[in-house]
Amino acid sequence: MKVYPEKLTAQLQQQVLPVYVVSGDEPLLVQECADLVRHHAREAGCSDREVIDAGVAGFNWQDILHSASSMSLFAERKLVELRIPSGKPGTDGSKALCAYLDTAGDEDVLLIVSGKIDKQSTNSKWYKALDAAGVTVQVWPVDARELPRWLQRRVQGAGMTIDQDALQLLCDRVEGNLLAAVQEVEKLKLLATDGRITTATVTDAVSDNARYNLFDMADSALKGDATASLRRLHGLRGEGTEPAVALWALAREIRTLCDIQRDCDSGKSMQQALQARRVWKNRMGLVQAALARHDSDSLSELLQQALTVDGSIKGFARGRPWDHLEDLVTGLCRVTSPTPEVPAPPNVTGPVPLVSDRAISRSNDASLDVP
Repeated sequence: MKVYPEKLTAQLQQQVLPVYVVSGDEPLLVQECADLVRHHAREAGCSDREVIDAGVAGFNWQDILHSASSMSLFAERKLVELRIPSGKPGTDGSKALCAYLDTAGDEDVLLIVSGKIDKQSTNSKWYKALDAAGVTVQVWPVDARELPRWLQRRVQGAGMTIDQDALQLLCDRVEGNLLAAVQEVEKLKLLATDGRITTATVTDAVSDNARYNLFDMADSALKGDATASLRRLHGLRGEGTEPAVALWALAREIRTLCDIQRDCDSGKSMQQALQARRVWKNRMGLVQAALARHDSDSLSELLQQALTVDGSIKGFARGRPWDHLEDLVTGLCRVTSPTPEVPAPPNVTGPVPLVSDRAISRSNDASLDVP
């Protein structure tokens, strides 16, 4: 059953079905839809969660069949989350998915989070079988013409109004980056005490250069500057940023690197791959610098590290999220020598509290979905 992203909440409130497929190449919107499914599945009794990533080295499609036949040790129902970054399961994956549907009962929920699934694949046997068993949600990018309307809905959803000139200024500020847009809306919510956003409000928000910035942190990591990126990571922590938000910014870049590397491996030129993945011209140098330090294997390792951070945030893995985030930043910088000494902010002590699956929704972003 095809469901539009904006109708997904209503469908989940009505009934949680055994299968959900969320696909698209706009990570923020894909993640928000996936978060909705996770939340409602947990509310429906899926207190256990198993993550299977088809994009990591050593993946075997038999893992999904094993999951279908195994009982959860800790819960009557479980959420099985399968990530397919390429959007193409291939012959083995197609057979495994159809076999999963034949084997699994109605108790568990299968959530497939995928890259864009092309039209040919939507007519395939495996996709039609998944669609018949549950819900398929295709997420489309927000283009330049739709961005003002999309941003206005976000602003209204935050309980504010925005002047037309301020809306255009905000669109110019975020340059089509939806993650940046969500961050800016949250910042404006703090500045617009009367609930109205004007051009002056947007200008004040943009000129706030003292604030540690998620994107500066991610850009420093792409550049390979471990000292700067770790300093900014610690700054974000000191400001009270939730680890899920920092993870989202890093995971977004890692997924883009993986997609570009995959495109280049398949025969596309670097320029074609950058354009296909909608990398802005002013960031192409950063992305190419990161790709010069990494290959497919090291990028797969980064995805696995990101999964560990995700698990620690949600309570499924050991360790503290901010410690794992430091390792992820260092890995993205590809630092082979000892990590530079960057003191943590003095006002941050003790363990970092875990956040729920809905941390992203509350904090402007999604948690990792490392597709």
